[in-house]
Amino acid sequence: MAAAGVDVETVEAEPLDPTDLFVVHDSGYVHAIRRFCASGGGNLDPDTPVSPGSWLAALAAAGAGPTAVARLADGFDGPAFISVRPPGHHALANRAMGFCLFNNVAVTAARLRDQGSRVAIVDWDVHHGNGTQAMFLTDATVLYASIHQFPFYPYGGGAGEIGQGEGRGTTLNIPLPALTAGDVYLTAFREVVVPSLRVFAPDWVLISSGFDAHAHDPLAEMRLTEADYAVMARLITGVVPPNRILAFLEGGYHLPAIRDSVTAVVRSLVGEEAASGPPSPFQSPPESHRVLDEVRRSLEGRVVGVG
Repeated sequence: MAAAGVDVETVEAEPLDPTDLFVVHDSGYVHAIRRFCASGGGNLDPDTPVSPGSWLAALAAAGAGPTAVARLADGFDGPAFISVRPPGHHALANRAMGFCLFNNVAVTAARLRDQGSRVAIVDWDVHHGNGTQAMFLTDATVLYASIHQFPFYPYGGGAGEIGQGEGRGTTLNIPLPALTAGDVYLTAFREVVVPSLRVFAPDWVLISSGFDAHAHDPLAEMRLTEADYAVMARLITGVVPPNRILAFLEGGYHLPAIRDSVTAVVRSLVGEEAASGPPSPFQSPPESHRVLDEVRRSLEGRVVGVG
C-alpha cells in the first residue's frame, strides 16, 4: 500500500460481533470455530490450520469490510483495500476450507444487500470462490462473477453454473485452462465481465482480489502480471464510483508479486496510472481462447444479472 504512492488512510478493522456472521454462516459452525480455537486449535482441513489467536483474527477479517463500508458511507472518497488474513472466499456456510474460516466478502455483500443495495462480487483469485457462489446461488440481488483456473482447486466453477431459482442468471463463471495470460483475461473483462456488470447495475462492487494468478505465484499456473491486474481494476471503476469499490485480499503466495500487484490495483482504483513496464511477455494457449468463445456463446440470449 505504501509503495502505491497515493494518499492512504489506515483504518483498523472492527472485529465483527460473532452473531453478525449468522447472515451467511450457520450459528453452530461459528460456535464450533470459537471452541476449536479456544481449545488450542489444530487443522480444520489439510490447508486450514488455526491457533488460539485465529478466532479474533477471523472476526477482525470479517469485520474489515463493514468497517470500510461505514467509512465510505461517512464521506471518504474511497476506494477501500481490505488487507487482511485469513482470506475468505472458500469458506462455506458450515465449513472452513482453503485457508478460509469466515467468508469476508460474503459478510459485507449480505450486509449491503440487507440494507437495500444491489451488490456485484468480482472474483479474480486463481481459485474459484466456491463458498461465495454457494451463499448467493439463489439470490437475484447479488451477482457473483468469477474468472479462474479450471480444472483446479476447489474443482467447481464450470461455465454451466449460472445460479438457481430466483438467482438464475446472477452467477457467471469463466473457467480458463492453465497458462492463460492477460490477453484472454482482459478480453474476458472487456467483453463479458464488465458488460454483465453494467446490465446488473450494482450499487457496490466487491472484488475478491487474490493475486495467485500472477505468473510468479508458486501454487497456480496462470500468467498474469501486475499490469493485467491494473487494467482489470481500471475497468471496474467504469461501472461504479471508486467510493463504492472494496477490494478484499484473498490468495497470493509470492510476496513481491503481491506487493507489485497491490500497488498496481490501488493506483488504478484511484485513477492513477500504474508504473510503466514492459508489455506482458505471455500469450495464452489456443485452448484459452476456445474456452472464452464457449463462454460468450453460452451467454447469447441470456442476460446475466437480471434473473
